[in-house]
Amino acid sequence: MSKHLVIVESPAKAKTIQKYLGTDYEVLASYGHVRDLPARKGSVNPEHHFSMTYVPLEKNARHIETIAKTLKKSDSLLLATDPDREGEAISWHIYELMKEKNLVKNKQVHRIFFNEITKAAIQEAINNPRDISMDLVNAQQARRALDYLVGFNLSPLLWKKVRRGLSAGRVQSPALRLIVEREEEIERFVSQEYWKILAQCSHDKMPFEARLTHYKNEKLQQFTIVNEEQAQQIKNDLFSKAQGTLLVTQIEKKQRKRKPSPPFITSTLQQEAARKLGFTARKSMMVAQQLYEGIDIGTGTVGLISYMRTDSVNLAVEAVDEIREYITGRYGADNCPASPRVYKTKSKNAQEAHEAIRPTSIKRTPEMLQSALTTDQYKLYSLIWKRTVACQMADALMDTVAVDLDCGAGNVFRANGSTITFPGFLAVYEEGRDDSKDDENEGSLLPILAVGEKVKVQNILANQHFTEPPPRYSEATLVKVLEEYDIGRPSTYASIIHTLQQRDYVVVDKKRFFPTDVGRIVNRFLTGYFTRYVDYKFTAQLEDTLDAVARGEKEWIPVLEEFWQPFVQQIQTTDQQVQRKDVTSEVLDEKCPKCQKPLSIRLGKRGRFIGCTGYPECDYTQDIAGQDAEKNEPEVIEGRACPLCSGPLHIKTGKYGRFIGCSNYPQCKHMEPLEKPADTGVECPKCHQAKILQRKSRKGKIFYSCGNYPKCDYALWNEPIDKPCPKCSWPILTVKESKKFGRQILCPQDGCGYSSKEDE
Repeated sequence: MSKHLVIVESPAKAKTIQKYLGTDYEVLASYGHVRDLPARKGSVNPEHHFSMTYVPLEKNARHIETIAKTLKKSDSLLLATDPDREGEAISWHIYELMKEKNLVKNKQVHRIFFNEITKAAIQEAINNPRDISMDLVNAQQARRALDYLVGFNLSPLLWKKVRRGLSAGRVQSPALRLIVEREEEIERFVSQEYWKILAQCSHDKMPFEARLTHYKNEKLQQFTIVNEEQAQQIKNDLFSKAQGTLLVTQIEKKQRKRKPSPPFITSTLQQEAARKLGFTARKSMMVAQQLYEGIDIGTGTVGLISYMRTDSVNLAVEAVDEIREYITGRYGADNCPASPRVYKTKSKNAQEAHEAIRPTSIKRTPEMLQSALTTDQYKLYSLIWKRTVACQMADALMDTVAVDLDCGAGNVFRANGSTITFPGFLAVYEEGRDDSKDDENEGSLLPILAVGEKVKVQNILANQHFTEPPPRYSEATLVKVLEEYDIGRPSTYASIIHTLQQRDYVVVDKKRFFPTDVGRIVNRFLTGYFTRYVDYKFTAQLEDTLDAVARGEKEWIPVLEEFWQPFVQQIQTTDQQVQRKDVTSEVLDEKCPKCQKPLSIRLGKRGRFIGCTGYPECDYTQDIAGQDAEKNEPEVIEGRACPLCSGPLHIKTGKYGRFIGCSNYPQCKHMEPLEKPADTGVECPKCHQAKILQRKSRKGKIFYSCGNYPKCDYALWNEPIDKPCPKCSWPILTVKESKKFGRQILCPQDGCGYSSKEDE
C-alpha cells in the first residue's frame, strides 16, 4: 500500500514523477478538469449570491473513481496540479469531490507546487507543502462565472437578432473587434504614390547604394517627390551634375550595442514560434506541454522545460549559474557578462515563484536530444534553448557608418552600412520581427572611404513606391496586440484564436486573419449595442480586477455583482428595442433601380449582399461589389470547354465558395475546383495511370486522391510519399502528424500496421 497519493493533470506527467518518487508514492492523473458548470440555465445563479452548481465531468468519471479507490488506502493526498489558477482550481475540485465521498477525513491534504519536473524540484515541493489558495481558486471561479453569464445570455440574443447557432464570449469578442477594425482600416486606406532617387556607386570595385536626402538644399520627405515626371526631372538633373562621380563630404561612425531579449514567457514563445517555426499558438502550447511533462530520452523520461504558462521573466539562481558556466565553457569568458542579467517582469500579477520558460538543464543541448524528439518537439526545444542561452550572453557590438556624398551644391546622397564587430548573443540567437522592414541598407557593407574622395556613379535610379495599408494580423502580431491591450491572459490566447476560427468569425489565408461576413455582423452588433463589453479598456480593467482577486486584494462576489447588473439590463433593453433587420441590414444612400426604394446591405445564407428594402414586393439584388446580379454576365473560362458536353465553363459561387461549373447546368452537372489541385508527384498505387493530387474538401479539409477520378476512387487523408512499405511492399507510404506521436510514417494499407518516426 502506498502511503501518499499524488495527483497531477496528465498521465505523461504522472509517469515522469512516479519515477522520481518511488514506491511510497502513487501518482495518478485527473486528466484535466474534473468538474464544470453544466450548459443549462441556473448553473450560475445571480439571485443567490452567484452560487455555482458544479457537476462531475462524465469523460473523467472513471479517473476520479480510481483516485477515490486509491485514496481509501493512502495516508495523505498531495495535490500537484499545474502551478497556475486553472491548476489551483482543479486541485480544489478534486478535494471537494473527495470530501463529498468522505475520503479526506483524518487524512493529510496538501497542495504542492513545482515549476519544473525534475527530481530536485519535486522533492523541494514535497518538503514545502501548502494549503490550497482560495484566492487563486476564487479568481478562476469568477472568470468562469463571467464567461458563463456572458455566453449564456448574449448568445441566445445573437440567435434572435442575427442568425441561429452563433455565440459570443467575454474575451474573444474584443479580439474579433481587433481583426474587423484592422480589415476596415485596410478597406478605407488610400494608397499614395512617392518616389525615391538612388545612386548606384562603386569604390575600389566594391558596389553600394546611396539615397538622395537633400535636393537644392531642401531636405526630402516621403512625399516630396510624388510623380514620375518630377522624379525623372530630378534624376536627369543629378546625373548631369554628377558627371560620373560623387564627392565624400562627411562620414559618421558610431558603435552601438544590442542587448539580448529576455527569456520566453507564454506570449513571447507563441509569437516567436509563429514567426520562426510557423506554429499556431495552439500548436506551440501543445508541443511545449509535451516537453514539460516528460520525454523518454533514452536514459529515462525527463521533463525538458519548465512550466510553459507563465508571465514571469525570472530565472532561478541555480539555472542562471548553470547557463553562465555553459556560456563560458562553450563560447568563451568574453561572451559571459561580469554579472548575471536580470529582467523585469511587465505583468502586474506575475508570480515571483514562477520562472520564465527554460530548459530544465542547459547541458541538454538540442543536438543531444534530437534522436529522442519529434521534428516539432526538436524545433521548439531548440528555440527555447537558444533564447535561454542568449539571454545571459554579452551584448552584440555593431559599427554603423553613415556617409554623405555631394552631387553639386545642395544635393546630398546618403549611404548607410553596418558591421558586427562582436557578435555576443547573436552568435546563438536573434529575435524575429513582425511586419517590419529592416532599416534601409542597415546590414550592408560599405567600402573604406575618406572625406574628400570621389566615388564612381554607375547610374542614378528613380524608383516608384506606394504607401501600403497596415498588414492584417498574423498569429504572432495578434498575440502581441492582445497582450498590449490586456485582453485575456497569455494562457488563453491559443483558445481565443481557436474559438474565433471554430465559430467561422474569421478565416486564415496565407497566415493572416480575415473577418468573415458573419464575423463582421456579429462585431457590428456587439460594438453597437454592447459597446462597453467589447471596449479594450473595460476588458483590460476586468482582467486587472481578476488579478486583484487572485492576489487576495478583492472579493470575487462583489466583482460579479458589479458586472452583472448593467449587463443584464443591456440584454433586456436590446431584446425589447432592437429588431433583426436593424442588425443584419445597413441602409445605403442608393436607390433601387427597379422601385426607387433605398438599397441595403443584408446578410444571407451565402454571406452579405445588396438588396432592395422593398423585399418581398421587389426582388432586386446585387453583389457586394456593386454588380447587378440579375444583369451580371457570367465569368467565362477562356480557352476551355466542358469535358462532358463541350459547353462553355463558367466561374460560379456556391455554398462552399467559388468553383468552375458547366454553363449547361442542370442538364450537365460537371464541376471542378477553382484552384488546380497540387500534384504530389506520387503515382496512384491502385490504377497506376495518374498521379495523386492534393485537394480540398467542401469544408476546406485537405485530402489526397487519384487524378483519374471518378474512374479511380483511390483517396487518402494523409500526405503520400513515394516509398514502398518495408513490411507489406505497398507502393506508397504516408505522413501523419498527431498530438501524441508527432510526425509518423504510416502504411495506408488496411491490416499492415507499419509505422515509424519521420526522422528514422
